[in-house]
Order: sequence, then C-alpha cells, then structure tokens
Amino acid sequence: MPDSRIVVSGLSFSWPDDTPVFDQLSLTVPDGRTGLVAPNGAGKTTLLKLIAGELRPTAGTVSVDGLLGYLPQDLPLTGEPSVAEVLGIEPVLRALEAVESGDVAEEHFTTIGTDWDIEERTRAQLDRLGLGEVTLDRRLSTLSGGQIVSLGLAAQLLKRPDVLLLDEPTNNLDLEARRKLYAVLEDWSGCLLVVSHDRALLDRMDRIAELDAGEVHYYGGNFTEYEEAVQAEREVAEKHIRNAEQEVKREKREMQQARERAAKRASNAQRNLANAGLPKILSGARKRNAQESAGKADGTHAARVSAAKAKLDEAERSLREDQKITLELPQTAVPAGRTLFLGEGLRKRDLFGGGVDLAIRGPERIALSGANGSGKSTLLRMITGDLEPDGGEVKRADGRIAYLSQRLDLLENDRTVAENLAAFAPAMPPAQRMNLLARFLFRGDRAHLPVAVLSGGERLRATLACILFAEPAPQLLLLDEPTNNLDLVSAGQLESALNAYQGAFVVVSHDERFLGEIRIDRWLRLDAGRLLETAAPVSR
Repeated sequence: MPDSRIVVSGLSFSWPDDTPVFDQLSLTVPDGRTGLVAPNGAGKTTLLKLIAGELRPTAGTVSVDGLLGYLPQDLPLTGEPSVAEVLGIEPVLRALEAVESGDVAEEHFTTIGTDWDIEERTRAQLDRLGLGEVTLDRRLSTLSGGQIVSLGLAAQLLKRPDVLLLDEPTNNLDLEARRKLYAVLEDWSGCLLVVSHDRALLDRMDRIAELDAGEVHYYGGNFTEYEEAVQAEREVAEKHIRNAEQEVKREKREMQQARERAAKRASNAQRNLANAGLPKILSGARKRNAQESAGKADGTHAARVSAAKAKLDEAERSLREDQKITLELPQTAVPAGRTLFLGEGLRKRDLFGGGVDLAIRGPERIALSGANGSGKSTLLRMITGDLEPDGGEVKRADGRIAYLSQRLDLLENDRTVAENLAAFAPAMPPAQRMNLLARFLFRGDRAHLPVAVLSGGERLRATLACILFAEPAPQLLLLDEPTNNLDLVSAGQLESALNAYQGAFVVVSHDERFLGEIRIDRWLRLDAGRLLETAAPVSR
C-alpha cells in the first residue's frame, strides 16, 4: 500500500454567521494510527468533515491520498433499509443472484467487478465487529444504537479504504463491542485519524495530535505518553515562570537601589557645589549633567524591568491553564452499611420478567454494565422513582437521590449558572456560592452565563456543582453514561468530583479507564433479565 496520508494547507473555515473556526490551519497526517484530541468546541468534528468533503473551506486546500472512509459521530441512518443496503452491497448481491440463476447480462458482471466474495467478506467483517448474528436482510430499525455504530464502521471497512476517519466511534458501544473495535483498529495498516474521548482507544494510537488555539501539535506515542509529555511541559513552564518572577523582582530591586544611589549622589553633589563657590552657570551645568546621567541609568534599569516582565508574560502564556477541580464533600458522607435503596422482585415489561433484586448500601461505588438494550437506564429510573416497576417492592431511605443523565438536562437553560446554584442551595450565602463556582472553574463573568450557551464540559461542571452542593446533599448518586460526548479534560473533572464524593453511587459506563479512576468496589451486570454480581473486568 502506498503512503496514504492527509495534507491540509492554509485551511480557513467560518460558519455562515462569520464565526471563525480555523484560520490558516496546516497539518499532515501520515500512515499509522493518529488520535486527535482537543476540548469540546475546538473544531475536531468540523475538521473531519472538511477532510471528508462534507464542508468546504473558505480558503486553503485539503488533499487525501487514497480511497477515503468516514464514520461520522451522528450516523444519518434512518428509515427501514436492510443491513445489506446500509453496507452498500445490495446491488452486488442482486447481481450475484442473477448470475447464479443463469442470467449472464454484462451489466451484472460490471456491478460485481472483483467482489465475487462480497458475502463471505461481509460476514467476516460483521463477525469481527460483534455482529455475527445479524442477517443481511434485517431491518435497521431492529438494531440497537451500538449495533448501528458497528454496522456503520463495517460499511466503511468493506470499502477497503486507504484513509479512515472516525468521529467518536465508541459512543453507544457496550464493553464487548468496544473491545472488538479495538482489535479491528489494532490491525489497521493504512492512515487512521480518530477523534475520541475514549482513553482506552487513544492508548492504542501511534501518535496524538493536539488541536489547540487553531494549531496542531504532534506527540509521539499513545495517550498515556501524551499526558506524561504535557505534564513535563507544564513543569518546565512553571519553572520558567518562577525564574522569570525572580528576575522581575531582582531588576526592580536593582532599579530601586540605583535610584537611591543616584539621589544620594545628587544630594552630595549639591552640597559640594554650594561649598565650592562655583559660578551659578557652571554649577547649573554640572547639575543638569548629573540629572541626565541619572535619567539614562534609570531608563536602562526600567528597560531591564520591562524585558523581565515580558519574559514573565511569555512564560505564563506557555503554561496550560489548570483545569482541575479540587473538592471536599463531607456533607455527602453516608454511614457504612446504611441501606439507601432496596428493590425486591422488580419487574418491567420484557426487561426483567423474572424480577431482579438490588440493595444499595452506603458508601458503595457500583458499576452497572450490560449489553445495549438490557435495561440499565430503566433500572436507574426505577431507583430514582421516576419510573414505577410493573411489580415488586421498593424501599428508599430518607435522603436525596440525584440523577445525572447523559443529556445533562437537570438545569434551567434560561437561568445563569449562579442562579441555578441558588435554586439548589438557597441557604448558601451568595459570596460562598461564587467561591464555590470558582472552584468549578466558573470565575468572574463565567458564573453569570446562561446555561443554554454553555459547552458540554461547562454544562457538566455546572450540573455537578448544583447536584453535589444541593440542600440536602445527595447520599445516592446515579450516573448514566456520564462521559459520553465529554472531552478528556471534562471527563477528568468528573473523576475528581466523584473521588471527592463520600456517598454511594451507581454508574453506567463502558469507559474502562474512567471506571478504573473512580475506585469502583462492586460490579453488577444485567444479562437476559437477570442482575448478576460479577468480578471486576480485566482490561484488554
């Protein structure tokens, strides 16, 4: 295979309202696996669409060397097409059937081309992605969201592309489907560019490309090595800041000392001139010369101070903004062993026909897994009381249960962040609320933005602030796929908040790295209508 690659030169792009996204962006993506990372809103999805030709740049060029495959984040798959139609192989299958039935029209052979083994290749590709039981005549409407994502990837791979673009390919995939996707991409030999917040996937990359302030910087190695490199850069930047601060202090001190010496010399010279009895015109000339000399020296020191401040400004600009949340949440503490929720024989339609039993005791950290469509979200809603079971008994302890859905729709969109927090914590003094929001990185005017204009990561932080500091504080927290569509910085902030939380929580997530960071101590799995206690999964 030739060296497939992507070359972007002087790329500029703005939205119809003239909001700029890129200005003279240039980058090259070589063969191998490249992970593209950046905060939400930086333009990762837009960049992939520009490379794929779905958007046209306002300036610059995009060149793709080889056949391109592209899996967008939101698959445009609707209606009632069959699996074969989605995969793009329906015409070839019809032509093969015609030839096998004795129809040797030239158009059939033209349609088939070299794809005589298309059905075998398709079945093998579907099996590799965990869709081995899906028949080619099955309708799209009967598939789960995760199966549709895997099917979309299979359609791209069947094209045998030289260049493959994937935008959040593990969204909606359960753990087993993610692992199958990882295995497929580990065998990839062309040019792969992946946008993802899935750190397990990014740890399988050959390099990381960071999109920051309209520029792309490359880091060799996987995401873990990228994080280490970024931390090393931060430490160097902090050292430069400390050195620059010391230089500013030293130059200011030397300038002050020089001024004091000049003032002392001027005073002594004035007395000497008076005692020497020189003519007034001569003494005036000497005084002016002394003042000019002192002024030049002062200007030299002022220039040195200015230069030292410029170095400090440059050092501070090179320091990445600290986006970590540091919290203490003692008010969320739950006595060990206290039963917060007890469900016995819970049934719901076809999901839990035989009934499931669940007890949650403080301060357990529970991970709830299961295949797509197994009823995980339904079970969470029954725990909160938003959804009543069709049968069984439920007991809830006194205390608040908070539910963080993947839609992050808990807050009032037309209220500001500060107003939403005031609604959740009315007894908290206003000054304390503003200090709290600053710890959630809403500093100054950011605290007074309407929720409707917040990015996904900002909305997460605002929701966490309101949930965790509500009155009364929650003793049980339920989280449904909380890292979906979050950038990596926001996912890290969620981890920090959960590690400070002292109550019990149940989290539904297929993100292995995320689950590993939040100290899960109990693992449950929904399987064929049964709730099973399992061991911690082994990462693969």
